[in-house]
Amino acid sequence: MPHPVKWIGSLIAFSDRKLLGDITDPAKRDPAAERRHGAFLVLIVLTVTVFAAAALMITAYSISTAAGIIAETILTCYTLAAASLRRESMNVYEELEKGDLEGARRAVSMIVGRDTAVLDEKGVTKAAVETVAENFSDGVIAPMLYDAVGGPVLGLAYKAVNTMDSMIGYKNDRYQWFGTAAAKLDDIVNYIPARISALLLIASSSFAGRDYDAASAFRIWKRDRRNHKSPNAAQTESACAGSLGLQLAGDASYFGKIVHKPTIGDDTRPIESYDIVRVNRLMIISSVLGEIICLLAIFLMSTIK
Repeated sequence: MPHPVKWIGSLIAFSDRKLLGDITDPAKRDPAAERRHGAFLVLIVLTVTVFAAAALMITAYSISTAAGIIAETILTCYTLAAASLRRESMNVYEELEKGDLEGARRAVSMIVGRDTAVLDEKGVTKAAVETVAENFSDGVIAPMLYDAVGGPVLGLAYKAVNTMDSMIGYKNDRYQWFGTAAAKLDDIVNYIPARISALLLIASSSFAGRDYDAASAFRIWKRDRRNHKSPNAAQTESACAGSLGLQLAGDASYFGKIVHKPTIGDDTRPIESYDIVRVNRLMIISSVLGEIICLLAIFLMSTIK
């Protein structure tokens, strides 16, 4: 079935071409104008996404309650990425288990923004673990929370913000000014969900099994949760690093340039490919816990009304 997030991505790419266009001549660049155009892109994408989702919901419910529930269910499922996050990261694990490093590099290149051709087995594994840890918030818990508050219309609006950040929120030559509004808005809408996500990971570590350490997850989270230029990214990475006893983050290559980043967690043991399985298990358990909490909150609110 067609995925609405792909449509959102196509709209972003189209708007990018129209509003920013060709920037091959540095002399013709205007930082202030590019920031304005980037903000206009955010406005366009959010307006179209909210209008389309609301129109679909209104149309479905005008047909029948059953049609409305079906439409709402499908749209809500589209906003949650736990299954795809697990599937794509496990593709990396399967390639590593086969001993195919090149295949693992190709698989991990589908889910990370860094240069993967230079990664060894441990580097590929760490990239996959970090991706699951970081995207647990913006791929699962954040849309879940927005769905709970405002249904799939608000959930898809959040996905639009997150997709804009992932496409144009980079501090590279092309998007350093144009992507400012998208990046800042993504930081704002993820601020509370990222912290809730970290607490869910810590709580889940207490009953996920002997491979996980809730006390260490809480300790590393308190210590390293700000070890990232983003105010949100290190929240879940630090909780996962502490829970698994790993050291994550550190220097990485992006677009051919080495980016120096602080490490997250303690290097208490060497990372291994099975850590991809471990972090996915923790992600799924924490997702279920988050869903239970959301459903209980919705039920309690309905009884108060």
